[in-house]
Amino acid sequence: MADDIQKQVAETDGEYALDRKDVAQVLFAVDREDRESLLAMMEPLHAADIADLLEQINAFDRMRLVRLYDQEFDGEILSELDDAIREEVIGLLKPQVLAEAVRDLESDDVVDLLEDLKEPQQEAILDALEDSDRAAVEQSLTYPEFSAGRLMQREVVMAPEHWNVGEAIDYLRNNDSLPEQFYHVVLVDPRLRPVGNITLGRLMSSRREVLLKSILEETFQTIPVLQDEGEVAYAFNQYHLISAPVVDENDRLVGVITIDDAMAVLDEENEEDILRLAGVDGESRLSDRVIDTTKRRFPWLAVNLVTSVMASLVIAQFEDAISQLVALAVLMPIVASMGGNAGTQSLTVAVRALATKDLTGANIWRVIRREVLVGLVNGVAFAVIMGIVGVIWFGSPALGAVIAAAMVINLVVAGLAGIAIPVVLEKAGVDPALASGAFVTTVTDVVGFFAFLGLAVMVLL
Repeated sequence: MADDIQKQVAETDGEYALDRKDVAQVLFAVDREDRESLLAMMEPLHAADIADLLEQINAFDRMRLVRLYDQEFDGEILSELDDAIREEVIGLLKPQVLAEAVRDLESDDVVDLLEDLKEPQQEAILDALEDSDRAAVEQSLTYPEFSAGRLMQREVVMAPEHWNVGEAIDYLRNNDSLPEQFYHVVLVDPRLRPVGNITLGRLMSSRREVLLKSILEETFQTIPVLQDEGEVAYAFNQYHLISAPVVDENDRLVGVITIDDAMAVLDEENEEDILRLAGVDGESRLSDRVIDTTKRRFPWLAVNLVTSVMASLVIAQFEDAISQLVALAVLMPIVASMGGNAGTQSLTVAVRALATKDLTGANIWRVIRREVLVGLVNGVAFAVIMGIVGVIWFGSPALGAVIAAAMVINLVVAGLAGIAIPVVLEKAGVDPALASGAFVTTVTDVVGFFAFLGLAVMVLL
């Protein structure tokens, strides 16, 4: 049965995810309090799969599963759990089980566990650590949240710059406290300042008498301990780093950041941008309570309400025209909707480009010109289509010309607004991913309604 679950995890619709049958089998074992069957099913699963399982079931089943699983609970599972569920699960674990679970974790994983916990739970985890590990974790917690100091692990494999390959290999073989995973040996000077990285492949393929400084990796970046974690993730992505040493204000080595942690930050930032583009707080999770989710979404729904009222005020100025020509009421949502969609397309490109630093002062005007021209071309194409629709549908060439002209105007403005508004908001210190959507929609609605109805008044009435 355990092998079946592992196979289903790997093959379900080509995705690495548990399906409902897997969850049902586990919960059946929990219902029967059959710990032996539960352990057999859970043993082959990766920590991330177990975390997914715990997140999919309800709080009551989660409590029973955690208590039945008991001493087999691994610290890696905690590090994979969603923050809100993690806090709940830690409260369910026995103190000795929790202590054993966190004892083998790297310092960066322990820091990640502690960040969102309340003080009693933090103390329970810190008390489980050895004195040296506790001191390292507490030092990391003194650094600002979302900084490299919080992201780094304190366990670093380093070697003096005068060593040769043989001395480094002997050191690694005789050291019992190496990190479970590492990718580089960091070469340091007598003042503990990093001077370069040596890949393990290069180290193992070189002769023993070769000096370490002669086989340094070409790409080498150090990370300031106070640097924002978003900048760290950008550096890893930009320079194709696998790991990078972290230095303090005196350029001394204090830790190392590995690619898995950097990519986790990049993934979180991408997820936040996607959520914020929809007006949803980037901290939202599926496990959040109704009241918490409501509080996060309410402010931006209120902003959208205000912007919708602004668009309605524009329509109200043309109330007499709409009452005289009902076709205007039928067609004006099309103009606004097309502008909104075009603006959202440009907006998405702009927000992503700002996040990856591809959109800068050096190319901003070129990008704006491109988006405006794209809006113009699309506007002309759809103007022709809607002009023909206007003639066929309502038998009025003049009405077709009006909606065609309004379509061109609104799509051009949409392209301009979709790029310019995120740039202006970023310059003003406002998150463009969170605030741009409401403004771009307002601009395209107001311009679309005004252009269409205004032209209709001039041409048709």
